[in-house]
Amino acid sequence: MKIKLPAIALLAMIAPGQARAQMLTDAEATFLDQLVTAAAVLEQRYTGYEADGAGGVQLGARLLGSPNAAMAMISAFDAAIKANDGNDYDPRKFRPEVTEVAGKTFKRVRAELIKDPEGACAEYGDTSAALGLLRRY
Repeated sequence: MKIKLPAIALLAMIAPGQARAQMLTDAEATFLDQLVTAAAVLEQRYTGYEADGAGGVQLGARLLGSPNAAMAMISAFDAAIKANDGNDYDPRKFRPEVTEVAGKTFKRVRAELIKDPEGACAEYGDTSAALGLLRRY
């Protein structure tokens, strides 16, 4: 079986990205899921919720072990959003696995918010508020 050099080169370029895409810890995945869910609620502009930055960092610090780890995940999520929107972002903070997981979660949550605006907003918004990512006003 002959494998051509371009195929090997392509595989070598793809494989590291795929390996890196599986590197979220359970705690990171949990925190990212909660960040994305809160962001989806805010994106839909439901009345009564606003971001609680300090609460988000505190939640992340509890889950990830330190405020620095929480800020690193928040920065990676920010870079993922900017990259997705075609805006400039800090490539040092960009993590492909964050972009992949955040995209899937955002699509799922947004679809549920659109399908059942009142019920899903109350569920996701209140859960995000209870976790400290959002606050009610």
